[in-house]
Amino acid sequence: MEAASIIFAAGFGSRIKNFSGNKTTLPLKPGTNPFEGECPIILEIIRNLPRGPKALVVHHRKDEVIKITHDMDIFYCHQPVPDGTGGALIAARDFLEKTDQNNLIITMGDVPFVRETTYRKLIGRLGDQDLVILGFEPRDRAQYGALEIENNSVKKIHEWRYWKGYPLERQNGLKIFNSGIYAARRSVVIEYLDKLEQKPHEVEKERNGRTMVVKEYFITDLVELINNDRNEVGFVVAEDENEVRGIDTFEDLILAQGLFARMRNQQDLE
Repeated sequence: MEAASIIFAAGFGSRIKNFSGNKTTLPLKPGTNPFEGECPIILEIIRNLPRGPKALVVHHRKDEVIKITHDMDIFYCHQPVPDGTGGALIAARDFLEKTDQNNLIITMGDVPFVRETTYRKLIGRLGDQDLVILGFEPRDRAQYGALEIENNSVKKIHEWRYWKGYPLERQNGLKIFNSGIYAARRSVVIEYLDKLEQKPHEVEKERNGRTMVVKEYFITDLVELINNDRNEVGFVVAEDENEVRGIDTFEDLILAQGLFARMRNQQDLE
C-alpha cells in the first residue's frame, strides 16, 4: 500500500526553551545532553511512513533539515512565512500537483511514534471517505481539538479554546481528539486549497520574546469545507496515546527519548 506523504517541518519550536534549531532534528537517542545525539525525530517519522514519494515543508533552519535528509529522495517545499498547518499544506501545492499518488498522508514533523500499520489503516479508509483523521483518547484533554462525530463521520473539529467553555455535559460528550495526522485523497486536497487560502485566522504568537498577532491557516478548516459539499470525513483511533505524542516542550523531548529507549529495548528482546 503506497501513498504520497507530506511532513510539516517548518515551525520555530519556540516552546522548547534554550534550543534555537529546528526541533525535527532533535535526537531520540540523546548523547551528552538531550539536544545532541542520534536518531533525529524526522528520520524516525520517515522510516515509519508508507512507501511512496515524500515532501518536507521547511522554513526555520531549513538547511539543518535538508542536511539530515538530503540523500533520501525528498521533495522540499519552502513555506515562505510560518503561517500555520494550513499554510504548510498550501506551500506543498507544487508537490501535490506533481506526484502521481492519489493516496496522501499528512503528518507533523514532531510526532515520531506513529506506526506504519496505523498509517495503513488511515489509507484503507480512503475507499469510503475523502479525508480521514487520526484520533486518540488522551488522559489530559487540554489543548487538543475535539472531534464532533455523528453517524461515524467527523462533522467538525472544535478547538480547545472554544470547547473548554462549553457546558460540562457537552464537554463530557467529546471523546475523540485530533492528533494532527491525516489521510486524504490528493485530488480532493488540491480541489480545496484555494478555499482554504481564503480562510485566514488571526492568532497571537510569541516571536523573539514578543507577543504579536499573525495570520495563519488551519488545516482543520478542511473538515468544514469538505462537509459543506456533503463529502464524508472519517476517523481512525490510535491504539495508544503515546503513538501520537508530539514534542512541543523540553519535558516532551525527555519523555519521548525515554519512550524511544524502551521501544528499542523491547525490539531487542523480541
